[in-house]
Amino acid sequence: MGVIPTQRETVYRPGGASARPGGLPARTRATLAGGSHAPGAARDLVHAALTEWSGLGLPGGEHLAGRLAEDAVLVVSELVTNAVVHAGTDIDLVCRLCLAEDDEPEAYAVVVEVSDHHPSRAPRDGTPEPPHDTPEYGRGLQLVATLAEAWGVTYRRGTKTVWARLGPIAENTANAGQAYGDDAPMPAYTAAAPTAGTGTARPDAAPAARTTSTRTDTAPADTAGTDAPARLPAPVPHARDWLGRGALSFLAEASDLLAGQLDEDLVAALTGQLLVPRLADWCAVWLEDELSARGWGDGTGGPGPRLARVCHAGEHHTEELRRTLEKDPPHPSHPPDAAGSGPTAFPWPAEALGPGGSALAYRLIAGGRPLGTLVIGRAGLLRFPDEITGLVEDLGRRVALAIGAARQYARQVTISAVLQRGLLPGAVAEIPGLRSALVYEPREQGGPSGDFYDLFPAGHGRWCFAVGDVQGKGPEAAVVIGLARPWLRLLAREGYGVPDVLDRLNQLLLDDATEAADAAARAFVGPAGPADGPQTRFLSLLYGELVPFEGGVRCTLASAGHPLPLLLGPDGTVTTAAHPQTLLGVVEDATYTSETLELRPGDTLLCVTDGVTERRSGPRQFDDGDGLALALAGCAGLDADLIAERVRDLVHAFGDDPPEDDLALLVLQTE
Repeated sequence: MGVIPTQRETVYRPGGASARPGGLPARTRATLAGGSHAPGAARDLVHAALTEWSGLGLPGGEHLAGRLAEDAVLVVSELVTNAVVHAGTDIDLVCRLCLAEDDEPEAYAVVVEVSDHHPSRAPRDGTPEPPHDTPEYGRGLQLVATLAEAWGVTYRRGTKTVWARLGPIAENTANAGQAYGDDAPMPAYTAAAPTAGTGTARPDAAPAARTTSTRTDTAPADTAGTDAPARLPAPVPHARDWLGRGALSFLAEASDLLAGQLDEDLVAALTGQLLVPRLADWCAVWLEDELSARGWGDGTGGPGPRLARVCHAGEHHTEELRRTLEKDPPHPSHPPDAAGSGPTAFPWPAEALGPGGSALAYRLIAGGRPLGTLVIGRAGLLRFPDEITGLVEDLGRRVALAIGAARQYARQVTISAVLQRGLLPGAVAEIPGLRSALVYEPREQGGPSGDFYDLFPAGHGRWCFAVGDVQGKGPEAAVVIGLARPWLRLLAREGYGVPDVLDRLNQLLLDDATEAADAAARAFVGPAGPADGPQTRFLSLLYGELVPFEGGVRCTLASAGHPLPLLLGPDGTVTTAAHPQTLLGVVEDATYTSETLELRPGDTLLCVTDGVTERRSGPRQFDDGDGLALALAGCAGLDADLIAERVRDLVHAFGDDPPEDDLALLVLQTE
């Protein structure tokens, strides 16, 4: 699940002022997957674009890499975070230069647009807005309203776009001090109520002050995916202090730090380090799930939330504070779907810290599901300042998003581990007169691999072996393996020969496996797009039948699109033991053939997947120049276990980086 732009377009139209009529000097566009990494990807994209544009020679363009860039990055971070939390769809991001509408004609402005595709809110028909309360997630747009020269929201059928304009950037550098010159003073942070109807609301302040803009189709970004009425948020007291550069940088850096964590307990630990002692003397994080929270508090259900982390500026207080807090966990005072209802008072733990202090509890909710509670406290306060409560509320949203992502990852790891245990044989069969050795290393430990193996008795003095590799990884590959391996065993035990087994398995992959794997993909990744049809699941397979006889073992085998097996003789000679044939699951009604050879005492058959042959070191692969055959020739005289270990070590040593693919090899050696 990497969250990077899935589509990006950059346009630059040179020409400066001469290109101004109807032209955009520069624009970049991207589509981001709606996950926890999207805000960080958006920040990187906007910062890179503005840095690039600052070197294009546009008049006044040098200011694009200064404070304007910082403001644009913070605005886009907040808008994308809102879209992820409230809509959860893919996000379209546009950053462009345009004419500054209300300023001198020789000026540019930076516009960022963030669109989501939440279907629940239809465009309004011009009907006046009904009365409503202040939106519960208004802090984020206070940030946008304060930093932006103008902002607004546009609804189209199935799409909501929140835009913000920052600037202007004066082309006449003599006027740069009134816009975004390097020596320009910090603008006054003021707010004003919107005027009626369409138009722009401007504060009664100096011309350098920034303003908010509203229109009849304007709504806070925080209402994405909800039915709350649209309205600009009310001013935050002391916004100048709250929106200081340190606080804004704190939120941006916290987002980057939390987004990369895949363990919920580590997220809780990092939350404590972010808050203490910057914003609070102590903090505590309780985590809960549906099972623990169901019926908790009324004696009918689960054990309640788990105290995952306690952090205090004075380490000697931590254990006593933990013991006190564990006695009385926070009780939610509002239903789980009341996301963003704000902090509530929390009893001061006087037993551990003495009297005199203030504490607040924030519910951690993501996707409508309660994930836990964050509590902060500071001694000597009657109440926390509004600036701090708003900042912690913003941080709490990011913490909840990170915890939700970590839990999703943990669920997938658990499912993958269960799948992996069910896809591989519990034990490798012992064959009279034959020793076997196996190396199996999935690239992702604990996850379902695309490689598989089997060595099993087929009855009537026969044993069968298989080494295969499914196209793709994860649950889709696991589904195909889950169908192929039992079918191999069933067909072999029904007495089918090697070619007939491959013929029938090929037809299975063309029918049932494709449908099942597509179902698995939809379950894990989501519904396919309109242009996405069923995807064929390829399988490369080396399959063989072993029949011991006096003086050796008769081996009948076939390779369907798989790396060919190698036969090592006692004298060190290496030969290929099969010929290449078509992958399984590609050609309907394909006919496969087999070859038979006799393994005499001292002969060794090596079977590998492409994780061995295609192991890379720069542009070279391990099997270039018959590298695998040369490695096997150097194993003459070794037993099966030592040959497997030797080949594995050579594969790992071939490149400086860890292998990029699953690795499996099977060694069969006659005694």
